[in-house]
Amino acid sequence: MHPLLRYTLDLFEPNMPEAQVNTILVAPKVIAKSQPFVAGQLLEQAVAPANFAHPQANRQVRLDDAVVAYAFARGRRKTIGFVVGPEGLVVRAPRWTPLGEVDAALREKAPWILRKLQETQERQVRHDSARIEWRDGTTLPLLGETVVVKLDPTHGFTGKGAQLDAAMLDADADADAQAAPRTLRVGLPHAATPDQIKDSVQAWLMRYAKAHFTQRLDHFAPQLQVRWHSLRLSNASTRWGSAKSDGSIRLNWRLIHFSPTVVDYVVAHELSHLREMNHSPRFWDTVRTVVPDYAQLRGQLKDDAVPRW
Repeated sequence: MHPLLRYTLDLFEPNMPEAQVNTILVAPKVIAKSQPFVAGQLLEQAVAPANFAHPQANRQVRLDDAVVAYAFARGRRKTIGFVVGPEGLVVRAPRWTPLGEVDAALREKAPWILRKLQETQERQVRHDSARIEWRDGTTLPLLGETVVVKLDPTHGFTGKGAQLDAAMLDADADADAQAAPRTLRVGLPHAATPDQIKDSVQAWLMRYAKAHFTQRLDHFAPQLQVRWHSLRLSNASTRWGSAKSDGSIRLNWRLIHFSPTVVDYVVAHELSHLREMNHSPRFWDTVRTVVPDYAQLRGQLKDDAVPRW
């Protein structure tokens, strides 16, 4: 490899954190084809390689036992960068870098790239299995707990559009048993369409999320010695949150599906940016002061299945 060539991993490892990437989008396409075995062939020649294809792929390379079609672009940068995102592998390189050196760098990092592509595929399978079927009696996670959606055409509750029943213990269960699933009663007739149910539940969840996020921002801001000034809910497909130096915070309302500890991590993460507008070691030291196990929670944020809307 050229002595001046350096490459970076734009998708960080656990000890090299940066902004989260949402994993709701479509996973890289994986195709594995079988071929008839021919006498005298080596086993590795008889089995067709797996294929990972980015939808905007314009180059491909053989990495170990897989063919990876990736999106390649040149730009004003000093290093070769690899990003394994929801759609597949993206590679960016300086304008002067020969294509041979790009492929050599890819082959050198093949184990990391293939591992990330495989993890993305497995994550997508989990997310697909978490798709919500919008009907009376469907379930969804709320702050890590299961909530049952029930249509209530009488609309006898005081909450706007829907109301979450208080948690109730199963009288017949053991003393150490978990609380029974809570019920979210939605003011719709039983003949409501899936889209009507979805819209009503989403509107309620967004109001609930904003109230919960506000409470957690108020909890952590004094501990971090920062002031936040506004909160807006985000529907972004690639970010869980963001912060600006003027104290404005944006948080993805879908965070409300995660456990309270994961939500706290994201809230503390964004508030910490009001002190350090970067992902330097000092930034992560700041997060650690209020969320010591942030690395574990950050992993949950990346791996836990979020309902598909």
